[in-house]
Amino acid sequence: MKSPRQLADQLARQWQRGEWREQHLLPNTHAWPLRLSIGEPDAKIFRNDSGSVRKHLQQWRAIAEHGPGHVEWKPRQYRGGATSVDIPVHWVLRPSDCAAAFSQCADSSGAQASVDYHALTAVLPQVDARVHPLLLRRLGLWRGTATEQVITATRVALQLEPGCAQGRPLRALAVAGNDSKFFERHAGLVTALLDDRFDGEASRQGLAAFLGAAPEGEHWLLVAPLAEGLLPFRRQRVAASELQATALPASHILLVENERSLHQLPKHVPDTIAILGAGLNLGWLSAPWLQKCEVAYWGDMDTWGLAMLAIARGHLPHLHALLMDNVTFEAYRHMAVAEPAHAEMPLSDLLRPDEIGLDRTLRTLETGRLEQEFLPVTAVAQAVDDWLQVCRTPLPT
Repeated sequence: MKSPRQLADQLARQWQRGEWREQHLLPNTHAWPLRLSIGEPDAKIFRNDSGSVRKHLQQWRAIAEHGPGHVEWKPRQYRGGATSVDIPVHWVLRPSDCAAAFSQCADSSGAQASVDYHALTAVLPQVDARVHPLLLRRLGLWRGTATEQVITATRVALQLEPGCAQGRPLRALAVAGNDSKFFERHAGLVTALLDDRFDGEASRQGLAAFLGAAPEGEHWLLVAPLAEGLLPFRRQRVAASELQATALPASHILLVENERSLHQLPKHVPDTIAILGAGLNLGWLSAPWLQKCEVAYWGDMDTWGLAMLAIARGHLPHLHALLMDNVTFEAYRHMAVAEPAHAEMPLSDLLRPDEIGLDRTLRTLETGRLEQEFLPVTAVAQAVDDWLQVCRTPLPT
């Protein structure tokens, strides 16, 4: 047999699990009312420990009289008893009763659960239903944040799109009534909300890079010469602002979406330097010195990779795409995975007809994402060599 405090403590422990909150507090849930089993005193306890039984009954009679919730009883005849005894068997709680149980009956964890419940009931009715699961699962992201700030964060995140900052700093983005320091204060919550919409891309690229914003600090890129003697190091991180202002000593520049693909790049590629890890932070490609270089771009074969290719080509119209075509996709299609959230359709004048066709095809497939890390080293080496051959071929007069 369990006391009100024991059941409230048990409920408070369940509350700590994000999936429990999501299951019980999403709109139109059928999880309520809760019917918590109290447990009946057995015949031995009834016979030998009447004081405990009496206290147990008194506690549940108080709950039945004053709440929270209500108590279901059933009569039970014990051996040796002159008459049947009404025994509490279930504590029945609705959401508001649950919060009251936390604050009245549970320990310190219950007090926090009660605060959380009231915060959720203040926020959820005022925000888009699409963000309810995240707010319920990840209370730690916004616990203690003022209600109006959480509401603003959800509205901001639902209006933002990849690259929408167009080179402006985050503090200059006025979206849904936010102030200039809003992103600084709530970057974690906004990033998580965007991850929920765009399959983790905001975290993968960084918030500023994902939104195409000028970073408040610096966005650091990995620079790796593919031939000896070009630079005094094998690889080094360089700020995007420095790359925009300072030319690299090579006539061929290979842009690679993800840093993790460094090991796939061929060695001993003459007069070529690779720059890796830009993601959507591509504003630095407007550097005048890059206009004079042969530039290739290699990214994931998915709608995000093609969107980045389009942005890059907007800065460098002569840019050459590597391994981002239908032939390559079909050759390695068996390694493709699902792309749950698609990028916005890129501007058609920034992609070539075959790239537009690939983008449209990928949007129709269940497994339309082929990540560049899965491509074999031999295929990458051949693609780089083919690009160099194109660069050496004179244009027809």
